[in-house]
Amino acid sequence: MLAVIAGTGGLPAEVVSRVPGRPLVCAMAGSEPDAVDAEITFRFEQLGSFLERLKAADVTEICMAGAVRRPGIDPSAIDAATMPLVPVLQAALAAGDDGALRAIIGIFEQAGFTVLAAHEVAPDLLMSEGVPTKVQPGELDKADAVRGAEIVAAMCAADIGQSCAVRKQQAIAVENIFGTDWMLASLLHRPDGQGGLLFKAPKPAQDRRADLPAIGVGTVEAAAKAGLSGITLEAGGVIVLDQDAVISACDRLGLFLWLRAP
Repeated sequence: MLAVIAGTGGLPAEVVSRVPGRPLVCAMAGSEPDAVDAEITFRFEQLGSFLERLKAADVTEICMAGAVRRPGIDPSAIDAATMPLVPVLQAALAAGDDGALRAIIGIFEQAGFTVLAAHEVAPDLLMSEGVPTKVQPGELDKADAVRGAEIVAAMCAADIGQSCAVRKQQAIAVENIFGTDWMLASLLHRPDGQGGLLFKAPKPAQDRRADLPAIGVGTVEAAAKAGLSGITLEAGGVIVLDQDAVISACDRLGLFLWLRAP
């Protein structure tokens, strides 16, 4: 049986809808999903008890999907089943995003669960290489994409973010802890004209079973408002939610969507 630990955003609902028979939907307190209903909500301080509850429900596989806030820990709320995990949990919270996720995945695996990526549960969440939109990227866009890949690789090495906006081969915005939407909103009042692209890719060495970057219709609309000409994604490395609607939105707003080979 599969358990989906669901966070915020549209990804959990897309994963759940693709699983034959409903999986067990779970959520961490403080990061409850906004698009699906969780049957089990657990506190981070009681992770050990939560894992025991999954075993009792015959769960063998876990998929983490959606955004989750980094929790604070109330030492008085830690239960006996979680106490042995405290050193690992403390190290995870002190690490960067990628390190924290690796630590949590390690805990799940040590407990005997198989951890699956969202795109392993639903492979069609990833799009193949190509340009499915009416608008095609030009030579300047291709140069911006090369620069964007270099910038994101450097950002990911520092565990900063997974996207940037590039215009005339210059970074005009980079993603940080506030996310892609915030980054795009920061471009709304720039005086330096239109054009450029949003580039998004996974971290080069990240564990792709969690935190794979994603876009949806809202990303397209935000990129258009920011004056960008298109969106370039690493093919096979970025989840595209509601793909037909994303392509339609690009066509309606005059943007290209380019799934670029890594």
